[in-house]
Parts: sequence; structure tokens; C-alpha cells
Amino acid sequence: MTEEVKEETVEEDKSGMPVKQEIFLEAGMHIGTKIRTNDMRKFVFKRRDDGLFILDLRKSSERLLAAAKLISKFRPEDVLVVASRVYSSIPASKFSLLTDVPIVKGRFVPGTMTNMMCSSFKEPKLVVVCDPKGEREAILESAKNGVPVIALCDTDNETKFIDLVIPINNKGKRSLALTFYILAREIMLAQGKIKDYSEFKHEVHYFEQPLPEKKEEEKAEEAMAEAKEAAAEKAKEEKAEAKEEKPEPKKEPVKEAKEKKEEKKEDKAETKTSKKSAKKSEAKEEKTEKKEEKPEKEEKASKEKSEKKE
Repeated sequence: MTEEVKEETVEEDKSGMPVKQEIFLEAGMHIGTKIRTNDMRKFVFKRRDDGLFILDLRKSSERLLAAAKLISKFRPEDVLVVASRVYSSIPASKFSLLTDVPIVKGRFVPGTMTNMMCSSFKEPKLVVVCDPKGEREAILESAKNGVPVIALCDTDNETKFIDLVIPINNKGKRSLALTFYILAREIMLAQGKIKDYSEFKHEVHYFEQPLPEKKEEEKAEEAMAEAKEAAAEKAKEEKAEAKEEKPEPKKEPVKEAKEKKEEKKEDKAETKTSKKSAKKSEAKEEKTEKKEEKPEKEEKASKEKSEKKE
């Protein structure tokens, strides 16, 4: 009787996990580091003889399912996955293809979520971080904006500003591939993209393989399409600026010639009138001078008469 009870309890425990326990163990999801922080103490199952801390797989699976449910409640464009390392960026890219959730690969540029002038500016409503140590800037900017954070945490990580901790080995290639495999499958199931696990055709190995490099022709076509889009946007901006400025309509060449002729005629008429006025003013001055000379002559004549009489 006791043996039967033990078998039943083991089956119940396994049924609560998204995959069999053997798959977790083969992927090394439970293997931590030789360092254990106080924040991760409650997620550690034991310490091995070689000094490595072992994570509790039951808590790992429970929090993986909780994270998948939380992510499925948001629109894909409102979620952002930050994967700075190569081992996390490869499965995260496959996860993005299946779920349409955008990702940031490589170095997280400071100001991505706080500086609107940044070229890679984003406003997510939920952030998933693969390594709290290497992606600390993303966690801090999320905290400033009040954005909840889900983080894959190993035994040596701190959980400050993290809302949902998923205790896993976040350094192993197979462990990260299995993590994103489970997340993608559960999210697609919650969103109704698949009806059951049998419709999810991708294996765990699919998340370990990098994306195939694009051919040169495809790259050239994409570059041409981007250039066309940029040119169309510039044309729209120029049209909008032209409408705002509203420049004066250009005059026709015939009208301009007529206007120039009229201007020349006016200039000639002005010069003629100015010459006439100058001549008139000179004649007036001569008359005034003559009038002034007459009384002077009369005075001289009267003086001469008076001298003769004397």
C-alpha cells in the first residue's frame, strides 16, 4: 500500500510541470552557481558537494507558467524581451518569431525607455529580462516608468525591482532554449494560436539553432524597400512644409518683361520732370536776381544827380 501511494504522489507532482522532470534535468535548468544571494535563498533546493547550488525545479516550473499567463494578457507589441548574451538572444529570437514579441539583442542602449529622442525609443508595458546582471539598465528604466519586470534569475542574481522571478540556469544554452520553448508554447496556447500541445510542432532544439542568415539578394531588396520608404516620408514632409510656408506664385516671363518696360518708362518720365523742374527753378532765380539789380542801379543814378547839383 505504501508503495502505491508513493507512485501516485510522484505522478501528481509531474503533472504540474509543463514538461517531464527528466527534460528539465537534461537541460541543466536546475544547476546554479557557487554563489547564492539572500534574494535567491528561497529558490534554492540544496547545495552539492562540489559547491554548486541547485534550484528547486517545482518553483521554476510554477513561475514559468505564471510568466506565460502574464505575458499572454498583453498585446505582443506591448511586451519587450531584453537578451544581451548570445545564448539568450538565439532562443529569444525564435520566441519573437512565434509570438510577435519584440526583442532587444546585444547591449541595451541607455535611454531606450526614458529618452524620447533616442532612435531605439520604446514604451513597453511589460519587460522580460534574461540576465539581471548584464541588463541592469533595462530593469532600472522599467522601475522609473513603473513597468513590471519578469526576470530569469540564477542563484547569484539580486531581485531588486523585479516583479516576477523565474529561478533557472540563465547561463546555459540548453536551459535557455527550454525556457523559451515553454514560454512560447504556453503563450500560443493561451492566445488560442494552438489548441493543445500536439499542435506545437517545434522541438527544443529549434530554439538552440540561430536564425539563418539572409541572402544578399534579400538584404538588397530590404535595403531598397527601406530607401523607398525613407524617400516617400521625405517627400511627404517636404509637401507639408511647402503647404505651411505658402510661397508667392511665380510671375510669368511675359508679365515680368511688361513690368520691366513700364518701370523704365516711369523712370524716364521721372527724369524728364526732374529736369523741367530744375530749369524752372533756375529761371526763377535769374528773375529774382534781375529784380534785385534794378533798385541798386536807381540808387546809383540818384546819387550821381545829387553830386552834380552840388
